Amino acid sequence: MQETKTDNDFDLIIIGGGLAGASLACALRNIAHENTPLKIAVVEAFALDSDAQPSYDDRTVALSYGSRCIFDGMGLWRSLSPYAQPIDTIHISDRGHFGVTRLTKEQEGVDALGYVLENRSIGQQLYATMLDDAVKNISLFCPAQLAGLQQDEHGVSVELVVDGEIKQLKGKLLVAADGNNSQVMKLLAIGNSRQDYQQSALITNITPGKKHNNVAYERFTDSGPLAFLPMTENRCSVVWTLGTQQAEELCALDEKDFIARLQERFGYRLGQIKKVGSRHVYPLFLQSATQMVQGRVALIGNAAHSVHPVAGQGFNLALRDIALLSELLVDSLSAGDDLSRPEVLQVLLQEYVSQREQDIKRVYRFTDTLVKTFSNSISPIGHLRSISLQLVDIVPDIKHQLALQSMGLTLGSSTRLTRLNRGLSL
Repeated sequence: MQETKTDNDFDLIIIGGGLAGASLACALRNIAHENTPLKIAVVEAFALDSDAQPSYDDRTVALSYGSRCIFDGMGLWRSLSPYAQPIDTIHISDRGHFGVTRLTKEQEGVDALGYVLENRSIGQQLYATMLDDAVKNISLFCPAQLAGLQQDEHGVSVELVVDGEIKQLKGKLLVAADGNNSQVMKLLAIGNSRQDYQQSALITNITPGKKHNNVAYERFTDSGPLAFLPMTENRCSVVWTLGTQQAEELCALDEKDFIARLQERFGYRLGQIKKVGSRHVYPLFLQSATQMVQGRVALIGNAAHSVHPVAGQGFNLALRDIALLSELLVDSLSAGDDLSRPEVLQVLLQEYVSQREQDIKRVYRFTDTLVKTFSNSISPIGHLRSISLQLVDIVPDIKHQLALQSMGLTLGSSTRLTRLNRGLSL
């Protein structure tokens, strides 16, 4: 059990040390007010070296340009960039139809439209940051299971099971970053609305015969989107949306047969597929918590919202949660506010909900519409899709808006543009 720099009283308790929870902790590392540090506890159920941690498996993250700005503002991009493969071009097509749209970094005047990183690499850098001797205000409880949670108007307390024993932590604010199967939500009886797409994502990494040249391919098919994302070492991350039974059947094929099926579906833009890595299947759904805050508890990331992986919006959406919540906390401390006062925390959390609401709903609509429009074989709709893609490609204003959406820079007119969103430090 790893436990560092701690006693039992904290300003902030983060339940979940995956990508979202660890990113929030790193954003707030060494934050203090009048030389008093903001004391943070991070509670993670899985050991750091465990392959069972779902945030740190073989999947990749398509990090938007806006999310790169957030990591820049956190002072973390320098450590992440060696593991990042830039996306210079996004190529969007519809299998069996003529329409194509291309977005390029040159058209948008940016270094890259986005970046592809392996989850494991991000996790390693986040944990290295939290455990750095220079970081004085983060205590890590890992592995530790959340067994109980109570709150009143002045504070929140949690019971953890650590090495078979009960340990209690107290805090002023608790953040649930423990995913779409959140234990915090269960203990607080926070419900969610869920739309099952009756689809699964087959995830793997491949080595193509040609250089990917930093091009991300989003290919819509009658079974769902198929994405090839550029990775380091001229690999590609493949996210193949299929009916669940079909995904499981393809996952079970031997390598030669699987490559043949994938090649037939994608085509030969990247030449002959040479090699394929391990394959995994994940169910796809749209899920939204019925409330993002309850009392002294706030939800971020997949605990608050889970979306279809089309267009790679999920973790980018979580980072925007983190950018806002961390700024609100820092501004409150700078104003001399006492987070133990109910009225102070209530105002802060109401601001968090109101500012995130529009962005989250917009991403829900965007991903849900893409999936439903581009995942069927009805002929008239197919022709309409082709016309739409061609129209986007030739009308600069429409293409620019799609590029801004892809780069995570379209937040909504009433959404607060935080310092981290702009690449500035807290």
